[in-house]
Amino acid sequence: MTLLPVEIAGKYELVVGLEVHAQLSTLSKSFSSDSAAFGGEPNHHISAISLGHPGTLPRINKRMVEYAVKMGLACNCTINLKNSFARKNYFYADLPKGYQITQDQAPICLGGSVLVRLANGTTKDLAIHHIHMEEDAGKSMHDNHHEDSLIDLNRAGVPLIEIVSEPDMRSAEEAGQFLTEIRKLLRYLDICDGNMEEGSMRCDANISVRLKGATEYGNRCEVKNLNSIRNVQRAIEHEFARQVKVIEAGGRIDQNTLNFNADTGETSVLRSKEMANDYRYFPEPDLMPLVLDNAYVENIRKTLPVLPNQLYKKYIDLGLSDYDASVITADKEVALYFEELIKHTANYKAAAHLMMGAVKSHLNETGLHITDLHIEPAILVGLIKLVDAGAINNTNASHKLFPALLKSPGKTAEELATELNLLITTDGEDVSKYIHDALAKYPDKVVEYQKGKKGVLGLFMGEIMKSSKGKIDPQATNQLLIKELESK
Repeated sequence: MTLLPVEIAGKYELVVGLEVHAQLSTLSKSFSSDSAAFGGEPNHHISAISLGHPGTLPRINKRMVEYAVKMGLACNCTINLKNSFARKNYFYADLPKGYQITQDQAPICLGGSVLVRLANGTTKDLAIHHIHMEEDAGKSMHDNHHEDSLIDLNRAGVPLIEIVSEPDMRSAEEAGQFLTEIRKLLRYLDICDGNMEEGSMRCDANISVRLKGATEYGNRCEVKNLNSIRNVQRAIEHEFARQVKVIEAGGRIDQNTLNFNADTGETSVLRSKEMANDYRYFPEPDLMPLVLDNAYVENIRKTLPVLPNQLYKKYIDLGLSDYDASVITADKEVALYFEELIKHTANYKAAAHLMMGAVKSHLNETGLHITDLHIEPAILVGLIKLVDAGAINNTNASHKLFPALLKSPGKTAEELATELNLLITTDGEDVSKYIHDALAKYPDKVVEYQKGKKGVLGLFMGEIMKSSKGKIDPQATNQLLIKELESK
């Protein structure tokens, strides 16, 4: 990325709007019964309808409409009850009909916003202009043949929604957080897997700059088909620097469509930017207007799951930290597991500590996902209850009992703690013996303590924990240790 002097960069304001394309997880395509599954053999999920052969007619996929409404409701949009479709005309080899069925004048969702949380602790509502339905194009493959590009039309006709933001973003961070929240919503609603590396979620970024305080937007450039959140941010950072340099040198920004090179972090001109009239939109003559009613919308609203922001607020109210609440809600399955966990315990902080500590470490080390964890939440919560009851300490719970539960998910935490001899001893004579042995081992440190060096308590406690193999109550033992030292 080209770096700008701070005094020059500080003169300008970045303006970003995003267009997010999400492939909907329907079984069939937008306007035909062809399979919409990912990963089929090239050109096998096609038919005369998706190829646009003469005499064929499209038919609306009802599930596509339902999923679009779900996303609109999750984004606080107004649902448009009177929808229409249009043909967007352009020639490209992976567009079999020579046009794309989309929505133009009457998209299904209007307005709305997405709340994002920024690193400095602030939040911002980023406005959405609209969400519309359309069909996907096919896929061009340029690296599979030494001379020719190959076309796979399996993707042609797969249902998409396009979430079009207002030009509300003023930093690459805001754009990245917007995409992160959109992906979370898609996954929580179970309408798109959000896998950018597979192309099921893609992003185009419209980027411009203007002098701070200016009210008019500058000429924008659109960076196409960005395939990761990090690359979206890199493209924005590069374009900001590039456009400012052009303006500072006395040039002007041409409104172009750009390609982003992930290897170099730079953009290049793909083609001159098309305007709406270049696409020659006109009403789709083969599809009747789609008319919904309020009852249909309300029935869908009733099916909405708890959304990530709602869970985040719930966890903050339960006393969790911002970090813990954010990490737990970042993944739908993790949040669902945690929801089950806290049904069985009121110690929410301990449950979060277990999720963020032992569970997260295990998943990271093994490369597994929470769905691969074979310990039922009702069983795992037994570990928390043992710690709460003072029957086992946190160290043994995390490093000995949790691994044992992984190996024997059918047994209870109490059964395994008993088998492994991890339960804390309540025998005062045993505890006294551990204390006396530790003091006898370090007589010089006893003298140091009596001269006021209280820091040696940690040494004694470490020795006691080692000799007892953690089977003592640290707090109670610490008090007994102090009493013993004070009596000498």
